[in-house]
Amino acid sequence: MDDSAIIELFLQRDNRAISETAEKYGAYCFKISHNILKDFSDSEENVNDTYYKAWNSIPPVRPKIMSAYLGRIARNLALNKYKARYAGKRAGDEFAASLSELELCTPSSMNLEEEAQINELGRIISQFLHEQKPEIRTVFVCRYFNCESVEDIAKKFGFSQSKVKSMLMRTRMKLRLHLEKEGYYE
Repeated sequence: MDDSAIIELFLQRDNRAISETAEKYGAYCFKISHNILKDFSDSEENVNDTYYKAWNSIPPVRPKIMSAYLGRIARNLALNKYKARYAGKRAGDEFAASLSELELCTPSSMNLEEEAQINELGRIISQFLHEQKPEIRTVFVCRYFNCESVEDIAKKFGFSQSKVKSMLMRTRMKLRLHLEKEGYYE
């Protein structure tokens, strides 16, 4: 079933919306959840929470890109569970590693609680990524949005792990320069 038909089911409050969403996007939402949570049952629960949140938000929201909408919900819910699980602890997994890599190119003086600033920063990062080669953009998204390990990305694209690390490092450095140019650093 295509996305517009699934969205229409949500809008009509038809329960088939959930089963169709699960069939089309269940594995995608699970992968994002599991890359962050690293626990099968927590990831399954997170996917179900994703469907519930989508059910409660459509309508009034009418997503333009269903995969991106569901991916964002799954990721945000998983991040919240991850933060709750590791509050006050130092986690040593791939997700924590990917976050610490990004810390070097994101502005620390920014108050990320302010939604307008978050949206603007997201727009600028999106603009930056669209200016990159598709291969670089895809690797960056796999690492920092889907929270995939360097090893998994290397296997997926047939690269060495050192090539992936190098691509990510160069992209982070370019992103930092781009953010500086946009006034996110003083």
